[in-house]
Amino acid sequence: MDVRHATAPDQIPGMTTEQLRARFLAGGLFRPGEVRLLYSHEDRLVLGGALPAAGPLTLPNPPALGSATFLERRELGVVNVGPPGTVTVDGSVFELGTRDVLYVGRGALDVTFEGGAFYLVSTTAHTSHPTTLSKDPERLALGGREGANERVVHKHIHEGGVRSCQLVLGVTVLAPGSMWNTMPCHTHHRRTEAYLYFGLGPDDRVVHLMGEPAQTRNLVVADREAVVSPPWSVHCGFGTRSYAFVWAMGGENQDYQDMVPVAIGDLR
Repeated sequence: MDVRHATAPDQIPGMTTEQLRARFLAGGLFRPGEVRLLYSHEDRLVLGGALPAAGPLTLPNPPALGSATFLERRELGVVNVGPPGTVTVDGSVFELGTRDVLYVGRGALDVTFEGGAFYLVSTTAHTSHPTTLSKDPERLALGGREGANERVVHKHIHEGGVRSCQLVLGVTVLAPGSMWNTMPCHTHHRRTEAYLYFGLGPDDRVVHLMGEPAQTRNLVVADREAVVSPPWSVHCGFGTRSYAFVWAMGGENQDYQDMVPVAIGDLR
């Protein structure tokens, strides 16, 4: 498990591109036959990827968590960003198509992955909610062609959908010809957010903007790479083609609208 420490805004101006990528970019999550995990001290968020190859993979319990099982004090969101596959939780089998989401509640003991390509997001949890498969979430159409940001937000795990302790998660799909994922951008002062970009070709990239609004930086992100966005950082990006991304948050509340918009003219 890769462990990343939290950062403060005043650390960013002096960082090189390599240092920014080492601190905020989660690459290499999807390796055939492995479950790869990253532990961020930003709201104790865990990101991961499970890519079954020759056979099923089991969710491990890294020593860094200091728990008897991975989900002893945690909950888990699983998003299939590949072909159809299955996730088995304590003997119950769930079939996930592309972009389907499974919520796994605190206290589950055994989680196994087969087929597909599974993106994992875990937050700490002090309550237990039922393990639930989400295939038909609430949808929200946003943006437009004139701004190159026509998109549909699929809200899976949130107050009005699949219930959780603190995890909020969804998938946004951009329409053909749209490249901006969120504009105007915003910050979440009470939550950490992570973006996983997928649906990109091998030669496509997303330029992800991060940092304080008046001192932005960028990360060039490839397919199935994620970015950890601390509460003080903006998060938006522009791709070389349309794509999809998983947004996931954990922190003080689950209010989808709890954000601080940043006017385009205030970005620097």
